[in-house]
Amino acid sequence: MEPRISLITLGVSDLDRAVHFYRDGLGFPTTVKQNPGVAFFLTGGTRVALYPFESLANDLGVPAARGGSPGITLAHNTRSKEDVAEILAQAVAAGAKEVKPPHDTFWGGHVAYFTDPDGHYWEIAWAPMFTFADDGALMLE
Repeated sequence: MEPRISLITLGVSDLDRAVHFYRDGLGFPTTVKQNPGVAFFLTGGTRVALYPFESLANDLGVPAARGGSPGITLAHNTRSKEDVAEILAQAVAAGAKEVKPPHDTFWGGHVAYFTDPDGHYWEIAWAPMFTFADDGALMLE
């Protein structure tokens, strides 16, 4: 696994309000408003995404009730679809707990989820709309 965090996804209760806060309130630049129902913000190297809390819990396959989804996932984007399973296996071998096995998504990607030993949720994702710059930075096409 390359040492980087590609995308930090924050679960939000009201996407429009959250977009207004980050875009208009804090001045985070955004190139994609909703794809569908998610907003991406450009930050230095790492991207921030806002995603409805219930949708995030559904993607993880955990209850949206308090104590189910933490409302945040750390994401590591891969260079190929096959890398998702390999990195998940590497994480599990290192002590992670598999939450959801590698699977194709409705948006055309391929993802898996695990928790680290402290219970933090991670998404391993291959997303065809992302490419990598020479320095390894994630680029949204």
